[in-house]
Amino acid sequence: MNFLIASLITFLAASVFSLLSRGEKPKILFSCFGVVVGSLLGLLPAVQILSGEGSLGEMWFSGIPGLTLALGVDALSAFFLAAIFFLSILISIYSIGYLKGETRLISSYPFFPVLVGAMAAVVMARDGFLFLICWEVMSLASYFLVSVEHDSREVRYAGWIYLIATHLATAFLMVFFILLWKNSGSFLFEDALRRLPLSPSLAGMLFVFAVIGFGTKAGLFPFHVWLPHAHPAAPSPISALMSGVMIKTGIYGILRTLTLVGGPELWWGGLLMILGMLSIVLGILYAFVQEDIKRLLAYSSVENIGIITVAIGLGVMGLAWPNPWIATLGFAGALFHIWNHALFKGILFLSAGNVVRTAHTRQMSLLGGLLKPMPVTGALFFVASAAICGFPLFNGFISEWLIYLGLFQGGQDFNHFSLFLAVAGVVALAFAGGLAIAVFSKAFGVIFLGNCRNRDITKITEVPASMQIPILILGLLSLGIGFVPQMIWGPILLTVQSLHTGFAIEATTIVDSLATISRIVAGIVGGAAVLFLIRYWILRKKPVRLSVTWDCGYIHPTPRMQYGAASFAEPISTFFKPLLKPILHSKHFTEYYGDLAEERFFVPLFKKTTRFFSLLRRLQKSQTQDYLALMFVTLILLLLWEVWFGI
Repeated sequence: MNFLIASLITFLAASVFSLLSRGEKPKILFSCFGVVVGSLLGLLPAVQILSGEGSLGEMWFSGIPGLTLALGVDALSAFFLAAIFFLSILISIYSIGYLKGETRLISSYPFFPVLVGAMAAVVMARDGFLFLICWEVMSLASYFLVSVEHDSREVRYAGWIYLIATHLATAFLMVFFILLWKNSGSFLFEDALRRLPLSPSLAGMLFVFAVIGFGTKAGLFPFHVWLPHAHPAAPSPISALMSGVMIKTGIYGILRTLTLVGGPELWWGGLLMILGMLSIVLGILYAFVQEDIKRLLAYSSVENIGIITVAIGLGVMGLAWPNPWIATLGFAGALFHIWNHALFKGILFLSAGNVVRTAHTRQMSLLGGLLKPMPVTGALFFVASAAICGFPLFNGFISEWLIYLGLFQGGQDFNHFSLFLAVAGVVALAFAGGLAIAVFSKAFGVIFLGNCRNRDITKITEVPASMQIPILILGLLSLGIGFVPQMIWGPILLTVQSLHTGFAIEATTIVDSLATISRIVAGIVGGAAVLFLIRYWILRKKPVRLSVTWDCGYIHPTPRMQYGAASFAEPISTFFKPLLKPILHSKHFTEYYGDLAEERFFVPLFKKTTRFFSLLRRLQKSQTQDYLALMFVTLILLLLWEVWFGI
């Protein structure tokens, strides 16, 4: 535990020294190298726990009666700590090159170590009071990083939406922990475990509050509205960190809730699967119609959070039946995909950062032909695109097929509504998988292939090595896990067992068979590469004659006549127009796709809330007696609430 405490102290010290430094280089060094050192200190005990060396715990008395602050690390916490620390190290190295010359961004980077430390503290907290403090610090640190370019109206709006969403989530979590405290008399998680089992009504209420509070942070539909705004607004390294690991703290919260409220009921898993399927389908549809590359990746995160949530819901339903095989496949698939998503989404956001850094635009319609000047970035973007689509050879294939196998098994063993959900889950995953291929074919093709549409491509060059190496490491890991998934199967199974001791079963044969499929595909791809090299060697000395194909009257089409992002999306967007409801701008010949949840629910809610608080502002002009009367009435109402409801 000493290493983890030292890690948190290092993050705090790095933030303070970076904030007090006046020069750009000291700020970068303190923030980035502080995160590297702190993450290395914390990664060591996390890896030790995941290798089966037990758990850690530490407790302090706060001086307030009945309040004890506690930290601890079990397999579940260590699983998320490993992802947080590992990705943070690579993003820190990447940021050193990314921040050169970016004075505005450097001024916000003292909050970078705070964000990493707060995420680590969230998954280490063992009492509700400390958890909420760390959760709020994490939310505020990420807000300052998201809204760094606050002179832009778009960024200010993104920061406002994020701040509202994260505090609404905190409100639900406060109620969640207060209810736990009322039941156990303590904020400590271990005291809550001693009072199990809870009554079905209380357990169900706690679960719903947890899903809303943690689901908002995770970006689960319909609570995801902050995510498509915040990710494009934030600097690309911060976008990678938020998508790769910060939103996973919401998934951690849902999994931790399952250990605190006792044996789950069947409808819990059904609720998670329904929300997950909505996130999958709508997330990938909205991703397909985006022209902003970072907004596309943000909606893709909504889809992948949906995949993880469907898997967790399947695991919960397996526990409720009970069916150990389905529970193991569901939870293992979810945990596997959590690590996988951190890897390939880190590649995608950092590669997008390379493009934005050199081309100075996020609009895909202004890009094209970047594979020649940026071959490393293009190749790594392709690897991550193949991984996120679930192709064999890559890590995404293993986790998605574990989830598929769990759903297939549910189709055999479930009945009634549970059977319907299992079948619907297969359909949703298949739909999203097919559309994901179209989404990332569009992204890769429009950005990296063809000719540059609206920029001088001769001015675009590859980024420095410090911005390539972290992405290369993530790409190699995506390939390595696709070939040898057994390397992380042990920690995953240990974490599944920690959720419900003794309930997980061995599934090594399935992982071995999936690895075999990847190796067979690798053999086929390798054979095709050998044939291509042989053909190249035979034809290398023969002259090549270039000629124009049938050009339909155009001798030399201009780059702007190429298929753009909107052209790729047009057939699908037309079919789903009743659902997507695009807004036409006839003046600029463009379409805007508003978010269904945001425009139909949250924007009207925000407007009504604004009107309500505008009325309350009039009370500020009242006299002192009026304020005292309001305080007295509020205290009476709270007392009556306590007497009648006991909460």
